[in-house]
Amino acid sequence: MLCGPLCRFLWLWPYLSYVEAVPIRKVQDDTKTLIKTIVTRINDISHTQSVSSKQRVAGLDFIPGLHPVLSLSKMDQTLAIYQQILTGLPSRNVVQISNDLENLRDLLHLLASSKNCPLPRARGLETLESLGGALEASLYSTEVVALSRLQASLQDMLWRLDLSPGC
Repeated sequence: MLCGPLCRFLWLWPYLSYVEAVPIRKVQDDTKTLIKTIVTRINDISHTQSVSSKQRVAGLDFIPGLHPVLSLSKMDQTLAIYQQILTGLPSRNVVQISNDLENLRDLLHLLASSKNCPLPRARGLETLESLGGALEASLYSTEVVALSRLQASLQDMLWRLDLSPGC
């Protein structure tokens, strides 16, 4: 009885260390599932099919495109920008997608912490406020281009998650 709590802890250690590995795999699976869900939501919005994600639209250069190398921090930064753009749009189509992006960012932070990556909370574009007039003049175009590029970025993130991206 001298080693009561310590003995119980040592006895439970193999189970605790095994349980540690399971949630990270689940977090990665949940991340992939959420990405697929967001892509499906974007596909359900019919007008997003009319623009290629690679097409350049004058005045909408602040909307990110595909990046050659996506680390977890770059993924978070990209999602923060898209989330900021979508919350600035009045369309009801994008409210759930914006909420899903917040949840996806939380899952990316869990993945990063499992790899001991210091992943500070990424901020969106500081210049987005100054683009308010341009956004108001072209809300429909902004929504279509943003969703199209977001969809392409998410599909790339899904592919890169299988490659176990770095910090």
